[in-house]
Amino acid sequence: MRPLLKTVSANLLAALMVSGCTMLGPDYQQPMALVESDWLDIGDPLVSDDSPVDPRWWQTAFQDPVLDQLVETALEENLTLRSAGLRVLQSQQQLAIAVGNQYPQVQQITGSATREKANQNIFNEYDLGFNLSWEADFWGRFRLQVESASAELDASVADYDGALVSLLSQVAQNYLLIRTFQARLEVTRKSVKSQRESLRVATAKFNVGEVSELDKDQAESLLNNTIAGVPALESSLQQLKNALAILLGKPPQNMNYLLGEQRDIPATPATIALGMPQNLIRQRPDIRAAERQLAAQSAQIGYAVTELYPHFSIGGSIGSSAMHSSDLFESDSEVWNLFGAFQWNIFNYGRLRSNVRLQDALFQQLLVNYQNTVLQAQGDVENSIVAYLKSYQQLASYELAAAASKRSVAVSTAQYQNGLIDFNTVISTLNADAQQQDLLTATRGNVATNLVQVYRALGGGWRIRDGQDPVELLPSAMKEEMRERTGAWAGVLQ
Repeated sequence: MRPLLKTVSANLLAALMVSGCTMLGPDYQQPMALVESDWLDIGDPLVSDDSPVDPRWWQTAFQDPVLDQLVETALEENLTLRSAGLRVLQSQQQLAIAVGNQYPQVQQITGSATREKANQNIFNEYDLGFNLSWEADFWGRFRLQVESASAELDASVADYDGALVSLLSQVAQNYLLIRTFQARLEVTRKSVKSQRESLRVATAKFNVGEVSELDKDQAESLLNNTIAGVPALESSLQQLKNALAILLGKPPQNMNYLLGEQRDIPATPATIALGMPQNLIRQRPDIRAAERQLAAQSAQIGYAVTELYPHFSIGGSIGSSAMHSSDLFESDSEVWNLFGAFQWNIFNYGRLRSNVRLQDALFQQLLVNYQNTVLQAQGDVENSIVAYLKSYQQLASYELAAAASKRSVAVSTAQYQNGLIDFNTVISTLNADAQQQDLLTATRGNVATNLVQVYRALGGGWRIRDGQDPVELLPSAMKEEMRERTGAWAGVLQ
């Protein structure tokens, strides 16, 4: 048997050497995309083109330990992120399958034992053998499958990074909105307290006959309208807490144990570093995913082209066949065969060429999608920058307006008590102040959430993975369970 094995090995090696010479299809190169030279608002003092230094931008931007802890919990428990990690695992296995297809496609140990009666005679036959068949990768069809699967794996990793960026921004935004609504509730309660005092003054003046009942009714109407705003704020606050719980991989529940005591809305930094627009192509996970999908489709064009050419196979079998099991390993019972074959799809009525055109059309569509993704990304960044800058400008003006509103309430209340003005002026200042203080608080929250949108648009945060395989970031218990389950089906999972 040994000379035969040497002959088979030599033939397989020769086929492998030949198969490595040709690869059909286009040579993929990363396409060019239209990218602006600089940001539109780069001249604003709040904006810098320095590269962002810390990938943990929420720590640098807000310096809030509660937010830091919520982010860490979300990274460990969020189910959407786990799902993205499992998609990476799927892509890894698809790549492993594609790599395995480069080697002999059929490798089988076979055996049989038969007993047959014919013409009053009983015959036994025992067979044992090894079969091997290998389609040589003459045109690079299997290497193209590996190239496509490898690009798909890269795309799945980029999708994981995109899920990571989205998770970080959603946790930060929900937390900031929770703090914003808590502050708005506090402002509303202060307005209620101020308006109760105004109602008390109007009622006292009415009781002694200094004013008509109109003043008392107006004060009562304003107070109850303000009180009616509290349930709406409380409803929105609870909904935000429910959303945050889901981001942390928990069912809706009381989140106060994680949020701790009420805190002020975190202040934002004086300036933000954006980097250069050209960096977006490397930073934004969705851009990288779109480019990798394009690369994967390019390889599919080459694979479709290989279907136009003949496929060459070699193989054989070696074994033993005997009437008695004790004779299976005797030299006289040896059987073997070798073969070389080719298969060529002809008279296919244009189906194969149409498939090449189909794959190329898909490539062109993905190319347009990639270019559009780059444009959309730049639009996202520009929109988030202008939203942040304008809300920052609004905040400065609202702070001045809110301070003036407070003073007007104090002055009008004092003048009314001294009988210098009518109650309409007091009602107007109280109503305007309630709205102004709420607007100021909401704008503080908008500034913070708009800053989060800037970092999200820039693709900030995915670098905290620090080159680790997303599959390695899956919970250890989940990976152990998968090993046990697949081990029960198909041996130990390596």
